[in-house]
Amino acid sequence: MEIFAHRGVSAHCPENTIAAFVAASKLPITGIELDVHLTADRELVVIHDETIDRTSNGSGYVKDYTLQELRAFDFGSWFSSEFEDESIPTLGDILELFAGTNHRINIELKTDIFPYDGIESLVIREVAAFQMTERVIISSFNHESIQIIAQRAPYIEKAALFAEILVDFNGYTAQIPADAIHVSLPTAFRKSVKEALNEGAIVRVYTVNDVEYAKQLQQLGLQAIFTDDPGKIASGLIG
Repeated sequence: MEIFAHRGVSAHCPENTIAAFVAASKLPITGIELDVHLTADRELVVIHDETIDRTSNGSGYVKDYTLQELRAFDFGSWFSSEFEDESIPTLGDILELFAGTNHRINIELKTDIFPYDGIESLVIREVAAFQMTERVIISSFNHESIQIIAQRAPYIEKAALFAEILVDFNGYTAQIPADAIHVSLPTAFRKSVKEALNEGAIVRVYTVNDVEYAKQLQQLGLQAIFTDDPGKIASGLIG
């Protein structure tokens, strides 16, 4: 079963920072997952929330700051003094970090709250600039964004994210269209996910931090999981 580091090695480093992704780059895992927002000057930055309040010493919406302004904030100390002065990375920073590895990069477009007009094209262009189109998965809870990716870059793998349970996952994702289904841990054990797997769907599960759950998902035939502690999960599955 494939393992993706959720927001980097976020169990041991501040999420979505260079430190978290450097730690992931050293692990023999399938890949990483990260979240992308758009700044006031239309730069692609890696952060989960719409605001910087939770993961920095600042406050306010990402969309209201320029990249230079965001770089002035500390994105590490909230986690530990060891990571003081970690700055917010750009998507390009992370793609550059992994350019020389074999890891896959799952880019989640955080367009389900603010639409960030044009973010899909910017992501496609950035991925192409690093010649990583074959290593990237683009996902979102906003399936309109996935539809835009499908129209403009059908050669890039796309995944529809779900927080809810559908009766027919495959039927729905075929309409977008999406290449994979990303579901929450509780949803993964539902009948409709098993049916999707039986019909040949690619299903990845978030966020799995317990080795026993990972083993159960592996037995069910799930292709991949996202975890905050990829080293622990990888060791547990091998053991």
